[in-house]
Amino acid sequence: MAEKTQQAYPSPPENHGYQRSDAESLLSADELKHKKKIKLAIYVAIFVVFQIIVITVISLTVMKVKTPKVRLGNINVQELTSVPATPSFDTKFTTQIRVKNTNWGPYKFDASTVTFLYQGTAIGQVVIPKSKAGMLSTKKMNVEVSLSSSALSSSNFGTELSSGVLTINSTARLTGKVELMLIMKKKKASTMDCTIAFDLSSKTLKSLQCK
Repeated sequence: MAEKTQQAYPSPPENHGYQRSDAESLLSADELKHKKKIKLAIYVAIFVVFQIIVITVISLTVMKVKTPKVRLGNINVQELTSVPATPSFDTKFTTQIRVKNTNWGPYKFDASTVTFLYQGTAIGQVVIPKSKAGMLSTKKMNVEVSLSSSALSSSNFGTELSSGVLTINSTARLTGKVELMLIMKKKKASTMDCTIAFDLSSKTLKSLQCK
């Protein structure tokens, strides 16, 4: 009977598997925390590097203040007369004053003038009103110009008139401020120096060069 009882209720099998001790469990938890810290440090480092790159790009592009350019646009001659024998000349034409702003903020400039000169002597002016060139845009102002040799004291330009070409210069200087991010304002002065050549025989513009 005893043998039958032992066979009916066999003893549980021995557990030959690996059992973790408390020390090993703690060590595994510490390793997991250490790995999480390393990952966190890597993420923080990546974020910092990304921020540095973003700030550098913004500093070199958006926050870099460039000097706006003021230039003359197309010239349409309305009147042009010249008398080499006298000598004398008169001309009337329309043109555009263009203020090109390549900054990431508006350029607000004060009133100024464009002066037209013949061989260094002023023969006429037009006013540039106080205005603003918007962000990444060009402010265009239409003007009418009237020039006459009556302002010249010398009469030694008859040879040039006889050549069939009349060359004059125009100069201007704008002063203003570029505003960035609504917090930073940078003073900038723009200058213009254009050379205009008229064809006296056809009474048209021959060339316009600005710098």
